[in-house]
Amino acid sequence: MGIKFRLIVMNFLQYAIWGAYLTSLGSYLVGVDLASHIGIFYAVQGIVSLFMPAVIGIVADRWVPAQRLLGMCHLTAALFMGAAGYYAFVTGADVQFGILFALYTLSVAFYMPTIALSNSVAYTVLEKSGLDTVKAFPPIRVWGTVGFICSMLLCDAAGFQTTCMQFVQCAVLGLMLALYAVTLPECPVNRGGEKKSLVEALGLRAFTLFKQKKMALFFIFSMLLGVSLQITNGFANPFITSFRNIPEYASTFGANHANALISLSQVSETLCILLIPFFLKRFGIKNVMLMAMFAWVLRFGLFGLGNPGGGVWMFILSMIVYGVAFDFFNISGSLFVNNETDTAIRSSAQGLFMIMTNGVGATIGTLGAQAVVNRFVYSQGSDAAMIAGWSTSWLIFAGYALCVAVVFALIFKYKHNPEAIGEVQH
Repeated sequence: MGIKFRLIVMNFLQYAIWGAYLTSLGSYLVGVDLASHIGIFYAVQGIVSLFMPAVIGIVADRWVPAQRLLGMCHLTAALFMGAAGYYAFVTGADVQFGILFALYTLSVAFYMPTIALSNSVAYTVLEKSGLDTVKAFPPIRVWGTVGFICSMLLCDAAGFQTTCMQFVQCAVLGLMLALYAVTLPECPVNRGGEKKSLVEALGLRAFTLFKQKKMALFFIFSMLLGVSLQITNGFANPFITSFRNIPEYASTFGANHANALISLSQVSETLCILLIPFFLKRFGIKNVMLMAMFAWVLRFGLFGLGNPGGGVWMFILSMIVYGVAFDFFNISGSLFVNNETDTAIRSSAQGLFMIMTNGVGATIGTLGAQAVVNRFVYSQGSDAAMIAGWSTSWLIFAGYALCVAVVFALIFKYKHNPEAIGEVQH
């Protein structure tokens, strides 16, 4: 069995685990009267991402081989997620927020570090095999997105997207990867030599970059745009599924198969990755970031104006622009950080970029979105009023993204250098 194929299997399972619940958890929570807590379930991913990947990374660097630690983390995460599924199953509609949230949080705390760990394992294995990671890894990583999509579709087809069985699906996939990880080639540990402190591993050294106006503005706007990252993961499925309560839309495909519809977003994400080198070289980081920001305006605005009946084309278009919104921001931003920082602080700078976007920004975003949805949706007394409230909420999110885009266009100054971008790409 070729080493590339083995890493493809690892990446497929790595993201299939996440796809089992990430886009459908909100609909389950609505069904057990925990709709007002959707935001904190998604925000906790950002909270644990502030420190758990760094802590686990230090363990992998110094004491436990990365592939073995990957398996241990997945085993622990799967056991907690399985416990969450069992608890939710036996309690039914009487599930208590505190117990479910505690089990879910413990699972997420051990899953989130595995994203970086799986990348580390892949890089190490490829290098030991004498392969160029820049060329070899992207075609392997794309199978992670394929795994995410397949898991979403399985959750939908099996009827799990509104039940606790999505936790069980996640746990089973986690156990599979936990067993598979220990069969992967050995990754060395560094018990001697230079050791990173926790401050360095958390990326805190990179906070010195805030002394530069350009980088300070970039990281601040990264946080502001990061607010948008998890909103649709948490609320798109409950929103689309809620149309089943409206007779006009009750039998439509979209209202009954929200995950299948949302999976188009991941397909778009996969394809848009291929466009980034061209767009960065042609238009520069500022314009590419602006494209991402306006794509978020469309992503939210089309949700606010569409429906799963005659307006389903707006939902589909919203899914298509998601690739631009997500990739053009995350990947282009990462390349910008790589290009604009000194090699001595580059890893810390990438850590800071993740903290500002997926940590601080996404956490604020999901909690803020929850407050908006509680105010305009879950406080309403009728299904029709809730649908109207959803529309208002999505348009508020679109307005926020538009304000960020306009201010970014006016304040952020950057002179595009096509040759520099070319160097980053190659």
